[in-house]
Amino acid sequence: MSIGTPLLWALFAAIVVVALVIDFFALNRQGAHRVSTREAAIWSLIWVVVSLAFVGVLWWSLGGTSEDAVTRAAASTVALEFVTGYLIEKALAVDNIFVFLMLFTYFAVPAEYQKRSLMVGILGALLLRAVMILAGAWMIARFHWVLYGFGAFLIFTGLKMWWAAGKEPDLEHNPALNWVRRRMRVSPAYDGERFFTTVDGVRMATPLLLVIVLIGIVDVVFAVDSIPAIFAVTRDPFIVLTSNVFAILGLRAMYFLLAGVHERFHLLSYGLAIVLVFIGAKMLLAGVYHVPVAYSLGVTLLILGVTMGLSLMIPAKGPVTTAYPFGAKEDGRKRDNDAA
Repeated sequence: MSIGTPLLWALFAAIVVVALVIDFFALNRQGAHRVSTREAAIWSLIWVVVSLAFVGVLWWSLGGTSEDAVTRAAASTVALEFVTGYLIEKALAVDNIFVFLMLFTYFAVPAEYQKRSLMVGILGALLLRAVMILAGAWMIARFHWVLYGFGAFLIFTGLKMWWAAGKEPDLEHNPALNWVRRRMRVSPAYDGERFFTTVDGVRMATPLLLVIVLIGIVDVVFAVDSIPAIFAVTRDPFIVLTSNVFAILGLRAMYFLLAGVHERFHLLSYGLAIVLVFIGAKMLLAGVYHVPVAYSLGVTLLILGVTMGLSLMIPAKGPVTTAYPFGAKEDGRKRDNDAA
């Protein structure tokens, strides 16, 4: 049973369409340019305010101001589920940001082209995530045991993320990158913001298109982790989809806000790994004990707060890396430093 009425679905769709239209209009008007920290901070704040406004309307429409205590409690629970799902997705999106930064660095994407790359990549990610969420909700509604599969998968992913933290991603031997390269001719240089160019009479994709394809693949891989995590908070597809989409809408601004300070949060991957294991265990124990949504939100905030605080207190040893979903290699530079 979903709380998503036709009116709420229409409101959600209208907000997303208007947000994307404004984003694309601003992108075309500004043209290729380097996004400043101030601009990124303003847009990040705007997306958070829009998300909070939506959950406020959601709470009000469900009877958050009703005189009936039961109705008020139910509305507050739904609102808390949205906020918890939104926070989990935002936290896991930090790893996306670090991987995006790695891709831009590896392909030497000029700063003024990164904004368009993220915009197109995130638009594709929104469509793919909507399909994955609706498919997941359909599976859970018909096969309840799928939840336990999600729980086991999240624990496995959390342990894998813990193991991969502190190791350098090996893009050169990355299977996803090699798969894409085998299926398209890529020009040796960029051609402005174009996705295709002609070199010696041969039409080729530019490295910018290759980056966008990889951003989409990366986001889908991360979605396989984050979407089951939100299903651990609520099984309502409306809450799962809206909280996920609102978190993703602010991902581009969040990238430019955090890209310059990612090294300061070198322990965050460990915190995210613990969060995934906690949520996975919650799903596996659902038939024995139901963990209240407020507790899930509190534990998530505590874990993330502690790991971010420790990151600021404890200096990083060697280059900072993230838990890359496609595989990682040992950090050679760190090993050489230790040997010295």
